[in-house]
Amino acid sequence: MTGPLQGIKVLDLTTVFLGPYCTQILGDMGADVIKVEPPAGDTTRYLGPGRSRGMSGVFLNINRNKRSCVIDLKSPQALHVLEQMVQGCDVLVHNMRPAAAERLGMTYDWARSCNQSIVYCGAFGYGERGRYAGRPAFDDSIQAISGIAGYQGILSGTPAYCGTAVADKVTGMTAANAITAALFHRERSGRGQLVEVPMFETMVSFVLAEHIYGAAFEPPLSAPIYPRVVSKNRRPYPTKDGYLAVVPYNDKQWQRFFALIERPELQQDPRFADMASRSAHTDEIYEILADELAGKTNAEWIEVLSANEIPNTEVRDPHDLFDDPHLADVGFFKQFEHSSEGRIRLTSPPCEFSETKTTIERMAPRLGEHTGAILNEFGFSEAEIVDLHDARVVAMPPAQATGPA
Repeated sequence: MTGPLQGIKVLDLTTVFLGPYCTQILGDMGADVIKVEPPAGDTTRYLGPGRSRGMSGVFLNINRNKRSCVIDLKSPQALHVLEQMVQGCDVLVHNMRPAAAERLGMTYDWARSCNQSIVYCGAFGYGERGRYAGRPAFDDSIQAISGIAGYQGILSGTPAYCGTAVADKVTGMTAANAITAALFHRERSGRGQLVEVPMFETMVSFVLAEHIYGAAFEPPLSAPIYPRVVSKNRRPYPTKDGYLAVVPYNDKQWQRFFALIERPELQQDPRFADMASRSAHTDEIYEILADELAGKTNAEWIEVLSANEIPNTEVRDPHDLFDDPHLADVGFFKQFEHSSEGRIRLTSPPCEFSETKTTIERMAPRLGEHTGAILNEFGFSEAEIVDLHDARVVAMPPAQATGPA
């Protein structure tokens, strides 16, 4: 691996979306990610269409740059195997509820006893110091309790979820960021630490970044609602032949737009004079925008808006992303030949580094594909690996069952 985390070894005990998205980011950054899976495999292996059982398109994308090692964590011998692996890793990350991790014996204290410098990250539903600690949590439930569904309801009249697993992925990104920060601290101090990333607190922080609004003051100066982003008139606007996203934002952009539509009275209107006054009259100004855009085609508006440096873009359907010319320019979608799945298409790491290139060097692994090789790397002999396999503590493809790959 060639990225900025080259040389970092991650023991990945995560499943579904949150944790695997976190470790995908770490893998894209160059870390050696060892994905520990149960005998049945991560559930995302079976989510959606695929050419082979257990190799869905979702799994292929979110688990690239990882190696798969099957260990039955419920086996009494599993802890011994993991102890030896933790000794040689820099990071352990899981998204089990803390009580479940404790039942398995896989606590921070256990990991630290194996490796004093380990960065141990647990990402789960709710912080351990609060009354919701230990509750089960999934993306939908966190969208509901964190306010996301409620803010969507302001727009639609009924609470609604976002059309993407936003809570899982934002928490996964936050966990990846926290892990790299802990690694930086370890680089300076030599000390590992426990990192906890609760979904609920993460998403409330995310949602209230702008929606805290007047509630930042005590007593509050307004409801915790940033009006612009929940205005019923803030939407893709219909034109003569389609829909267009138009976003005049600062004072200069609005003044240029008013001049463009030949409405000098709006340029002098105190309701729209600056950011503060426009915030108090969000619905009115967006209603004007909607009315004006209906009179021309997309092409006509794009030409004049772009000439006046007013942000605008056509509205794309999801399948249009795969034909987007800008994404083609930057080589965002890359095709690979997977050893078992044939030709596949993956998204590229979005961040670029001038010195430490991020790349996709490993395709998503088949279940247990690297079990033998990984255990061998951590000091298990060929005979020990065979014994663990025969005892059903670990599993590997049939061709590897007589020794490491």
